[in-house]
Amino acid sequence: MVQAVQELTLEKVQQAVDAILDILGSPENDLHAEAYEAFRRGDYQTVKRLASTNLSDYYSKALGYLGGALKLTANTDTILAESARAAADFKREKTLQQLGAAIAAALN
Repeated sequence: MVQAVQELTLEKVQQAVDAILDILGSPENDLHAEAYEAFRRGDYQTVKRLASTNLSDYYSKALGYLGGALKLTANTDTILAESARAAADFKREKTLQQLGAAIAAALN
């Protein structure tokens, strides 16, 4: 069954942004802290620059998309989806690192 597309509002998009920020969690290094603080200041261009110069960092990539979502354009759904995918990739990488360390500790 296809649902009717509801009009986007800043409040609805902010809820989605908050959910993505919750998944990302607190910044874990200087890059993340710089990107997060720039995002919180509304300096989305700095966040995009950090994401574009740190291509393998999913945390900054997720934040890099989010500023664009708040503009409420026809691309907002896509921007939120890409940010969510990057946040999930960040969480996956973090989990793999934790599990690898746990396995290494158990087997040594």
